[in-house]
Amino acid sequence: MFSRLFAKRTERPPSRTPPDCVIWAVGDIHGRSDLVDRLIQAIRADLAASQSARKVIVFLGDHIDRGLDSKGVLNQLCNLEADPSLEVHFIRGNHEDRMEAFLVDPSVGPGWCEYGGRDTLVSYGVSPPQMRGDMDGWAETSRALGEALPDNHRRLLNLQKHSVSIGDYFFCHAGARPGVLLAEQSPEDLMWIRQAFLDHPSPFEQVVVHGHTPTDTVVSDARRIGVDTGAYATNILSAVRLADETRVILQATGRSGRVMLSTASPQAGPRRI
Repeated sequence: MFSRLFAKRTERPPSRTPPDCVIWAVGDIHGRSDLVDRLIQAIRADLAASQSARKVIVFLGDHIDRGLDSKGVLNQLCNLEADPSLEVHFIRGNHEDRMEAFLVDPSVGPGWCEYGGRDTLVSYGVSPPQMRGDMDGWAETSRALGEALPDNHRRLLNLQKHSVSIGDYFFCHAGARPGVLLAEQSPEDLMWIRQAFLDHPSPFEQVVVHGHTPTDTVVSDARRIGVDTGAYATNILSAVRLADETRVILQATGRSGRVMLSTASPQAGPRRI
């Protein structure tokens, strides 16, 4: 089942996808291969049944870290990207950015591992050094990760973009800097910005669809759609379906081994579910 989200009333015309186009935007996965597996199955089924000519899936970044199976997540995304019937986009999150940086600069390792990189290394069978200051150990760990990373995972990382614009929607990982045109946003802001974006009331020229900042429920209004529901900690992975003027949400919920699809009813007040 799906539940509908309705955008908050404003003087602005309703946001739309291009004609004959359906878009799924998937929030931060963070190594939860169990949750994204169920979500991908449901999205595939929906798109297979859709009569739309253009079928798009956008992954909003932070596919890796914190959860137990980052390698498995990238395997699933690679399989999806190989489907010629789908248009799949991968947004670069701050966690992918740090992983890629570590492959080039081992000194990034201690900081990356402090917020989830250790789990990614373990998923590839790589053990980080015991001591934060062991630079020789971090260099060896960087080399080992590079050797363990399959070619298709490297290719997927190279395919990542900082943003994608489709119809009245602008997809990025973290958000955008107020006062700056969306086409002129810096990669750093698109991957890392938080309160300056979240707290500013004015809309951009498109609705910003993003992850990065976890919330208890998906946030949907005339300015932004926030799709990160903290999957690695909450066991809830969310995705939003956009078609014409409609917004629909689907969630995979549950602990590893006991995952199910579920929805929530629209709430009064702020347009969240």
